[in-house]
Amino acid sequence: MRINEITNWAYGVTVVLTVLSGGAFMLSAYSASQERVAIEEHRALDDLSDELAIGAEERTDAARLYVIRGEERHLDDFKDDEARETRLEGAIKDVRGLGAADAELAALTEVEQDADALDQFERDAITAYQNGDKAGAQQTLFGVEHERYQSLLLERVTRFRELVKARTETAVALAQARSDFWGLVAKTMLGITGALFIAVLYFVLKRRVSMPLTRMTGIVTRLARQDYAVEVPLDRRRDEIGEMNQAIHIFRENGLERDRLDAERQADQRTKDLILQMMHRLQACQAQVELADVVSRFAPQIFPDLSGHLYVLNESRTVLVKVGTWLEPQHSSDAFPTSACWGLRRGRPHLSNHGHGDIPCQHLGESDTAGLCVPLTAQGDTIGLLYFEERPGHEMAPESARLYLELIAENIGLAVANLQLRDRLTNLAVRDALTGLFNRRSLDETLLRFGKDRPEVPLACLMIDIDRFKRFNDEFGHDAGDMVMQYVAQMMLDTVGKAGTCYRFGGEEFTILLPNAEETVAFDIAERLREKIATTPLSHGGRILGLVSISIGVAGSPAEGPVSTLVTRADAALLQAKSAGRNQTIVAGTHKLGELGSRNSA
Repeated sequence: MRINEITNWAYGVTVVLTVLSGGAFMLSAYSASQERVAIEEHRALDDLSDELAIGAEERTDAARLYVIRGEERHLDDFKDDEARETRLEGAIKDVRGLGAADAELAALTEVEQDADALDQFERDAITAYQNGDKAGAQQTLFGVEHERYQSLLLERVTRFRELVKARTETAVALAQARSDFWGLVAKTMLGITGALFIAVLYFVLKRRVSMPLTRMTGIVTRLARQDYAVEVPLDRRRDEIGEMNQAIHIFRENGLERDRLDAERQADQRTKDLILQMMHRLQACQAQVELADVVSRFAPQIFPDLSGHLYVLNESRTVLVKVGTWLEPQHSSDAFPTSACWGLRRGRPHLSNHGHGDIPCQHLGESDTAGLCVPLTAQGDTIGLLYFEERPGHEMAPESARLYLELIAENIGLAVANLQLRDRLTNLAVRDALTGLFNRRSLDETLLRFGKDRPEVPLACLMIDIDRFKRFNDEFGHDAGDMVMQYVAQMMLDTVGKAGTCYRFGGEEFTILLPNAEETVAFDIAERLREKIATTPLSHGGRILGLVSISIGVAGSPAEGPVSTLVTRADAALLQAKSAGRNQTIVAGTHKLGELGSRNSA
């Protein structure tokens, strides 16, 4: 029951009990007044009886004294008593209005008759005395008959008094009993009212209001300080305190939800900030290695519950190769064909898990760990894969986080595509389109940088020319000539390896720079290259092209001259080799000819 209803009921019951107790007090007071009336009536009737008896005796004494002494004063006393008797008769008539009983009225009538008879008897005696019959008057007043009338009057008065006493005592007792009863009822009502008031104070104000409010004060204070960890005991009472308790529960739950949303918002903001930082760094990367390092550093900060790999397609676009990793994923291969990933097949993110209903990717093997494959695309082309794997004790990112995963994948894809595009543009600028070797522009920049930064470091230069190249174009066509140049370029790359850099100087001429190499080392490399090319026959379009030979000029720096003249000196040696019959290697400087000599396999 609600406190408002309890207080209303208590107020109503208190009012009713108060009214009842007031009524009981009024009835008790009325009974007490009735008791007083009965006592006053008893006293009045008793006084009347006394006056009747005493009056009769006084009149008798006055009459007797008059007939004995003959003094007029006694006659006057008799007459005064007679006047008083007249007043008493009027009082007797008034007694009928006091509520006397019939028996009392009958007895009072008899007393009145006896008083009248006695009075008449005494007046007759006085008249006889006044007529001279003193003896007869005295005989009458002192005789037996007068005594009988007087005794009868007293008996009637006594009987009337007894009747009045009996009735009034009964009325007084009844009125007193009613007064006591109603007084007890009034006191009982007051006691019940007081008990109800105390019960309302204790059970309602103290137990149902004061104690819960005192308990909730500390809770509300902590909630006001945003300490939502405080426990709020659930009060299921259906009253105002229960509603207040429910309101506090709702306030606490709203506070917890607000904190949770704030935490999610802050975590989401941190994630966005990290993603933005990563995007800025991705845009500043100048190499794929730098890009992989940026992804490997930021991915575990953005998604600490996920490990993963960054894959990029190889040049043939058939195999995905791992270029970056973070938090040690366990279940994906370092390299696998594009057909092994359902994400690449579908062109959209794919969640692999043997415990789920979807098909797992082949590159994950038989693992039950959930893996998410997000393709890296740019301008409609797939260029790689971003793989995420749930760590032990953690779960895969929810749907909201997957939006960030896709956003990251999109930006990584664009960054990789930009790097690859820049590499292609760079290759177009510094490499020869036909042979894939560095071009003349790249050669000039390298020589300029080497002469400026490291002029004291040994540098050897090989100038190479394909002997009688024009005949391949004239006899077999320009496609055959292009194939010959590509073949020579590949043999150069295979022979030199990491020892130097190969360039296409122009036309059918090529250049090789060998840092940290003396002329003798350069001469040996040149001879190995010349012999490989000269001993391998070529064919094109089903036709035998025959053997290909090259002439090589070798020059060194700085011992034999500065870097700025290195190509010129090597080219002069090349011209000398071609003049000497081709298919041979000549070192720049005539004095070197005697030391190193030349070899001619023609």
